[in-house]
Amino acid sequence: MSLEQSNPELKVTVFSDYICPFCYLGAARLARLRERYDLRVNWCFLEIHPETSPAGEPVASLDYSSQTWQRMMTTVRELAREEELLLREHDFTTNSRSALQLAEFAKFVDRDVFYHLHESLFEAFFRRGENIGDRAVLQRLGCEAGMSAQQVEQAWMDEAAAVRLRQYQMAARELGVRATPTFFVGEKRLDGVVPVAQLIEAARAAV
Repeated sequence: MSLEQSNPELKVTVFSDYICPFCYLGAARLARLRERYDLRVNWCFLEIHPETSPAGEPVASLDYSSQTWQRMMTTVRELAREEELLLREHDFTTNSRSALQLAEFAKFVDRDVFYHLHESLFEAFFRRGENIGDRAVLQRLGCEAGMSAQQVEQAWMDEAAAVRLRQYQMAARELGVRATPTFFVGEKRLDGVVPVAQLIEAARAAV
């Protein structure tokens, strides 16, 4: 009797933020590799707009011209259709610091809890238009993902999680990361929402 072969392990590092629509799309494309590989992702969280308020702000407050923003959103909509992802109009932004620290803490609670929260944060912001800068929203999402209310509160006071977030920022500067998402697959660096074929090509070279 033959034993079923397991998928080869693939380690990937991703620089990402939950308020970045391209990160949502990039995460969906990366997830497609799970059919071929035992995917082990090092999610390095970057706060891309620390200047924004957790109360939420219109996207007009971001430093983009109207023309540039419209071009970006056209690309986002096209990519979302390709991935069959539902997206509401991206008309507001928020501060992601609390969401990032909660997710970073959740990594050390449980892998399944983390991924439930990870997907919920993207979906809450981009599909339902919830403000993931609001800690009341985050409290609910954390508990729905399997964290206790005490763990959620502990996440925002956890200095180790805060240190790791600072280390990701330093690593990004050292590596010259200027866009989210940025993928590192083996020796290959991929900037932005690259086609799945490029991710697969990089994965084959890495394994």
